[in-house]
Amino acid sequence: MADASQLTRHIETFVDPSRSVTQQVASVSTIASLIKNDKLTLEKLVREMEMYLTTTDNTIRARGILLLGEVLAHLASKPLDDSTIHSLIGFFADRLADWMALRGALVGCLALLRRKSAGGMVSGTDAKAVAQSYLQNLQVQSLGQYDRKLCFEILECLLERYANAVTSLGDLLIYGICEAIDEERDPHCLMLTFHIVEVLPRLFPGPSGPLASSAHDVFEILSRYFPIHFTHPKDEGIDVKRDDLSRALMLAFSSTPLFEPFAIPLFLEKLSSSLPSAKVDSLKYLSDCVVKYGAERIAKHGGAIWSTLKDTLYSSDDNVFSLGPVSPQGLGFQENEIAIEALGLLQKLIVQNCTLFFGLIVADEDINTVFKTIASYKNYNEIPTESKRKLYAVGRILYVSAKASTITCNRVFENFLPRLIDSLGISVRDSSEQCSLSEIDMMSKGCIHGALYLCIELLQACKDLIGSSEELAASFNTEETCYCLLQSFSSSLTEVFSSISMSTNEGTYDADIFLGVKGLQILATFPGGYFPVALSVFEKILQTFVSIIITDWSKTFQWKLTLKALVDIGIFIERFHESEKRESYMGIVVERALASLNDFGMPFSLKLEAISDIGTSGPNYMLKIVQGLEEAISANLSDVYVHGNSSSADIAAQLLQCYSDKVVPWIHSTGGFEEIVLRFTFNIWSQIEKTMAFNVQIEQKGLLDVMMKAMKLAVASCSEENQNKIIQKGFIVLSACTFFPLKEPFQQKVIQLIKDDDTISGRDEWILSLFASVIISVRPQAQNPNLRTILYLFMTTHLKGSVPSAQALGSVVNKLGQRSNAVQISSDYTLEEAIDIILNSTLWRFHDNCSLETDDEMINGNKIGLIDLCRGAASSTLQIQAINGLAWIGKGLIMLGHEKARDITMVFLECLQSNGRMPILPSEQGISGQSHDQDSYSSVMKHAADAFQILMGDHEACLSREFHAVIRPLYKQRFFSTMIPILQSLMLKSDSSFSRPSLFRAFAHIIINTPLIVVLSDSTKLIPMIVNGLSTLSNDILDKDVLYGLLLVLSGILMDKNGQETVSDSAHIIINCLVGLIGYPHMMLVRETAIQCLLALAGLPRTRIYPMRTQVLQPISKALDDPKRAVRQEAVRCRQAWASIA
Repeated sequence: MADASQLTRHIETFVDPSRSVTQQVASVSTIASLIKNDKLTLEKLVREMEMYLTTTDNTIRARGILLLGEVLAHLASKPLDDSTIHSLIGFFADRLADWMALRGALVGCLALLRRKSAGGMVSGTDAKAVAQSYLQNLQVQSLGQYDRKLCFEILECLLERYANAVTSLGDLLIYGICEAIDEERDPHCLMLTFHIVEVLPRLFPGPSGPLASSAHDVFEILSRYFPIHFTHPKDEGIDVKRDDLSRALMLAFSSTPLFEPFAIPLFLEKLSSSLPSAKVDSLKYLSDCVVKYGAERIAKHGGAIWSTLKDTLYSSDDNVFSLGPVSPQGLGFQENEIAIEALGLLQKLIVQNCTLFFGLIVADEDINTVFKTIASYKNYNEIPTESKRKLYAVGRILYVSAKASTITCNRVFENFLPRLIDSLGISVRDSSEQCSLSEIDMMSKGCIHGALYLCIELLQACKDLIGSSEELAASFNTEETCYCLLQSFSSSLTEVFSSISMSTNEGTYDADIFLGVKGLQILATFPGGYFPVALSVFEKILQTFVSIIITDWSKTFQWKLTLKALVDIGIFIERFHESEKRESYMGIVVERALASLNDFGMPFSLKLEAISDIGTSGPNYMLKIVQGLEEAISANLSDVYVHGNSSSADIAAQLLQCYSDKVVPWIHSTGGFEEIVLRFTFNIWSQIEKTMAFNVQIEQKGLLDVMMKAMKLAVASCSEENQNKIIQKGFIVLSACTFFPLKEPFQQKVIQLIKDDDTISGRDEWILSLFASVIISVRPQAQNPNLRTILYLFMTTHLKGSVPSAQALGSVVNKLGQRSNAVQISSDYTLEEAIDIILNSTLWRFHDNCSLETDDEMINGNKIGLIDLCRGAASSTLQIQAINGLAWIGKGLIMLGHEKARDITMVFLECLQSNGRMPILPSEQGISGQSHDQDSYSSVMKHAADAFQILMGDHEACLSREFHAVIRPLYKQRFFSTMIPILQSLMLKSDSSFSRPSLFRAFAHIIINTPLIVVLSDSTKLIPMIVNGLSTLSNDILDKDVLYGLLLVLSGILMDKNGQETVSDSAHIIINCLVGLIGYPHMMLVRETAIQCLLALAGLPRTRIYPMRTQVLQPISKALDDPKRAVRQEAVRCRQAWASIA
């Protein structure tokens, strides 16, 4: 059992108001834990607390009662006997009259009322006693927010859990609730009060009970909150949102039909409000109440509701026809929330009482006026704006009415379709005959936009109704009036829509063409067996669309709209498994589109866009199209390889780009078609392998870049097994090249190949680049049994200027890092062994007389590796190639977090520290033959600085997630933290105007590619370096892109709230720097961004920036005459901000 002295100490800790909240909470938890663990009984606790519960000291008594209540709240699952619960609830109920100790009484009552039956709960009699004491003693609105919240929670609990016990209180209960909730303003309390009103009708559902007699009073209280006007600031920490309050109030209004006489007029009145939110809420509440109140009660307000809804739709600002993407529901409308809610309400009303509301629609004068005047305007542009608004509102009304149910669809078609058909110039000679298009009528009436639009709304509604659910589709009878009418007019409607879709008349506008295309699409896509047009008509629709695609490609809007319709039809066929239509689609659309590749009229880029988009309609179509693309690629590549045909090269490049951008992503997203990309890669290898006469021109190198991209994406999407096959095939092709003696001990030929002045032949370069692309994009688990030979190949060719080879070396070392930790490759090479081969192999040998040594002379020669070449042990050209290659290798290692990356980085730093010339070892002085000139040194240092862009940048060509690179989290942050202190030290020590710009260029590359949040964390020490960097880099036009990137980093710091605080002390040096960039002549973006930074600095404390005011305003005034408008606009804003500082 618990020690009495300890218990007393815990009680006194809570009762003492001078103790901290933390101590008091701990005391409650400790006491509750003792009771839970049966070390203390509740009876003993009450006896120990008797003095605190009955004392005349108001403060102590209030704290004592609150302690008991809080302890009970912790014991919700602790079993208690009925007598204990009865005694406790009686005590707390009585204490509701003790206003000085009310908080504890409320907490105790709520804790006991919430108990579940498994652990013992309050009896109905005791719950009623609590309710009576509550109603007799509490003036809720006179209490504080938290106490009111407890009061409402008790009421809510009584109504939901003890309904039978409190129902007998009748009018007294309802009166007490009204008094409690009246004038409540707190959001949390309002959520409870609205729910209390929602629950109340469950206790008194009858039409003549206590609630019925007080319904008006309750409604009056609720109505004061409608519509919800939420004014609490966000920073008050209130987690209740306006939408939550609005929904709770809506459920309260719709909780009982007794509110109907008052609620419906209120909502209709608020629909005339100028506040959009009030209109939306009124419509939402009406929608909910329509369902809850029932048809009989709503019918009394039918006329008023219809009139108000109609006016709301007519006045909708966004009820404008859209020529953008077509909405899945009806035509393309940019409907606002008001229109959406209004149409949703109308549909519910029609479903609930079709006779009443459809009758109102048919008899409506405004709607009949639209139909009477519809033939007055032939095309879209002739219709006045107000008439358009009404026309489209009527269209939406008819769409919603027809889509509501089969019955309403039949009635809409019966009443309105014949009138529209007549307006379109379609007549029926005899009801038993097929209708025909009257050429005289069509010529005289022209394109009746209004009739066309309304007709399409009806077609779309019927189609959407059938496709809305499988049950409805199954029960839909082809003898329904709407179906029969549609079927009888389908052929003539097809003629009308086709005529408009292909119209070349000047009086036909985009909106009319939109409707023509949309009409054909609707007719072609009725679901299941409910196809109102014959197969021949369906095929004619497809032929019409294909004709537009092939011949009318110059009409962009019409062309894109038609292409989208064709794609949607293809998707529809696949979705509903329409085998007969699939055959027609394949023959008319897919095969004709592929045949167009050989046509010369249509631009080739549009042909590819059409073909690739059509392919996305379904797998069967895409497989057929891929086959055609592969044949076209092969034919054009053959023409390029053999004859060097420039036009074929352009076509092949576009075909390969289409394959990369459309086919490969589709295969990746669809899955299951890997054999396609595997076949593609093998075809590429086989074709270039068989081509001996290679006549590709230098200017056609762009084709190789596109081919490499396609190869990378294709290989990357393959499994490890298929990637192994592609590697092996590529190695076989590569082995046959005369330039790469892969079958010999390759490392013995490295020196000769590097020193050889001959460039790689065109065919060998293409094969090498394609093979490098394969290596770049394979997964880490892919097997490469010829790794050593391949490493020597890439080491050699990257020194000959092959960038893909350098990127492949980086990819190899990067992915070996994962394989070394998981699966060993077949050749048993580890990452460390590969690095040793790359960095320590001899790539260059000399005698003192500078001649290339023979095998017998190796002992006395100088042996030079890749790092030595980077340090300037040979020509500057070779040195630059070595630096670039080592940068990609370093990139792969940095992404792994490998320690060797630091050594590589230090090599680049050595290259940046020269004072006018690169360091050359004494033994190398004779080797070089002559000193590097100033330009060579400058070029080398620039490439050494740019190596940091490779190390830190994100690259699409290689070492990306898309190509399965191994990326250690936060690798950029670690590299940043390592390099910045080193660079800072070097920049401080450097007094050479020759090396200083390169150091800042390297620094800029690191900062630009580091996440801004990391830069912000060190902005205090970085600001001086960034400012110096901006000043230094602004002196050379070649540094303009790097300068702009570094300026963007500074802009990011200045725009961030925390960044502004850190730059405050450095404001003067930053302003001096930015003022110098306002007139930067080489890039407009630099001038614009510099002015934006000055504008941000204007928000710093006045004492920091006021002394610089004149210094800023003078150059800003000159920027007002900048030749670029964007700069002038920023200058105006900046001058206003700085001029206002006084």
